[in-house]
Order: sequence, then C-alpha cells, then structure tokens
Amino acid sequence: MSEKIYKIVFFVIGILTMGYMAYSLGLENLWENIRKTGWWFAPVIGSWVIIYLFNAFAFRSIIQEPSIPASNFSFWKVLQLTISGYAINYITPFIALGGEPYRILELKPALGAEKASSSVLLYSLMHMFSHVLFWLASIVLIFAVVPLNHYMEVGCAVMLVIGTFLCFWFIRVYNRGFTVSTVRLLTKIPFVKNKASTFLTEKQDLLSGIDEQIKWLYNGRRSRFFTALFWEFLARTLGSAEIYFSALAIGMDISVSQALIVSSGSSLFANVIFFFPMQLGTREGGLALALKSIGLPSSGGIIIGIIMRIRELVWIGIGLALMAIWPKLPQSADQKEQKI
Repeated sequence: MSEKIYKIVFFVIGILTMGYMAYSLGLENLWENIRKTGWWFAPVIGSWVIIYLFNAFAFRSIIQEPSIPASNFSFWKVLQLTISGYAINYITPFIALGGEPYRILELKPALGAEKASSSVLLYSLMHMFSHVLFWLASIVLIFAVVPLNHYMEVGCAVMLVIGTFLCFWFIRVYNRGFTVSTVRLLTKIPFVKNKASTFLTEKQDLLSGIDEQIKWLYNGRRSRFFTALFWEFLARTLGSAEIYFSALAIGMDISVSQALIVSSGSSLFANVIFFFPMQLGTREGGLALALKSIGLPSSGGIIIGIIMRIRELVWIGIGLALMAIWPKLPQSADQKEQKI
C-alpha cells in the first residue's frame, strides 16, 4: 500500500472510529462528564504533551546515528510521527498494527527500508520493555504500600516472576536479534509456512540487516539504549498523572503512589486483552479492579475511563490532523543514488 493511500485509509478509519466512540459513549454523557471534570481536563490532556515529548526523545535516541547524516532530522518530525503513530494504534484492533507501518513509510525516504524498519521496531521493543519494567516497579510498590491478602501476594509473586522472565527475553532479543528467527519459525507453521518461506527467501538480506541494527543498539550504542529506556520509563511513570488528576476531578481521595498502582494494574489488564479497538471495555474493567484492590470505590473506574476516552478522542484528532498536514521527509542523497 502506498504512503498516500495508507494515510487516506487510516485518516478515514480514524474519523469513523472517533464518531463511533462519541456515539457509543453518548453525546449527552460525554458533555456531562466534560462539565463535571471542568478545568481538570487541562492537566489531564496537557500531561500527554509531556508524555509524547518523552516518547519522542526516546524515538529520536534510537533513530539518530552519527554515521547516518540523514537520521539527524528535525525533532518536531519525530514528535509528529510519535503522536500520529499512537493515534493510528488507538483505532486499530491490534497493538501496533497501524502506527508502525506508517512510521516506517514516513522514515523510509530518508533512512532506507532497513534503517527505517529497524528504528521503528527498536522503538516498539523499547516501549514494551519499559512497560514490563514499570509493571515490576509497581509490584514492588504494591508490596510496600498495599495491605495484601494471600491470593494477592501469590498473584503479585507470579507477575514478578513473569516480568523478570520477560526482561531476560528482551535482553536476549537485543543481543541476538529476532526477525530472522521469527520468520524461520513461521516457516514451520501450517497454512503460513509457504508464504513465510517465500518472504524469508526474498527478504533475507533486509531481515538480517534489521537484526544487526537491533544488536548494534544494545552492544554498540549502549548509551543510546539506556537513554531511550530512561525516557520511555519516565513516560510510563508520568502516565499515572492522568489517573491522579481524573480521580481528583471526581472527588476521589487518591495518593500519587495509588495512582501509579492503578495505572500499572489497569494497563496490565488491558494489554492482556489487547485485541479490542481502543481497548473498549477492557480499560474500564482494569481500572475498576485496580481501584478495588487498593481499597477505593471500583465505580470510579467507569468515570475515569470515560475521561480517558475523551482525552484519547482529542489526541486522535490531533494525531490525524498532524498526519494530514505535516510534510514528509525529503529523500536522502544515499536513497536517491540507490534508486538510480
């Protein structure tokens, strides 16, 4: 699919999804919650300006390489790709199904297919890795501040073990790469093995190059690796501000540490059930369970969830608008030469 058609398709999907969300929530219900939240929407929506800035800092740390002059383009373009990519991800039924190809298409003219693909893949991996680290940090916080019964202790211990295992898996991926091995695994699965084998044969060099880029970030650009991880973890942590401000807006007595726990618990629940567009229903359920686990009214999860939906609608609109009006990156001299 060409870049222009891709943009048009997801712009239309985005508009339709925004309309569906507004309809499903009810215009009167939306307006009532906007009225109740009042000026608290300023910090709720504004906190995501800082979150996206942190995400963009992480993304830029991965993209930029001194040996590739074309990678040193405007930070504002990186920020636009960050916001628009997440806007597309909000409206697609699977995590990172739409936003990642869009980012690759946007970066490809300047960086080439290999560098563009590896940069986007590396950022996605970093985004997930920081999420796992945030869950682990939250589990430690839960043990420290939340009175736990036996079942909760066992559940937290299991999650701690799983999270630690995932951390080792991420480090293994950064050390060895995984695109070639993943496609090779697909060649052994019925129904997809023929197409996977053809793809592996045709794209062997590209996949190997992407794996080398993955390994190079961790083994050859270690300072960039930890810089990106720092910004992503900071963004994850700041994401709890939205829950904190939303809870205060509806008169709920919540602490910063409790907001961190609710943010972590609800995101874990939503990511376990990740295949709903815009996480319909799963987020509210996760918020209700997380609030109940720390002794707060679970009913507040529904209202906080609606406030978060309204914030998403605002940022989807911003992301789609930026995608439509922001100029594309110029083709680099190296890519022009390769095309010739």
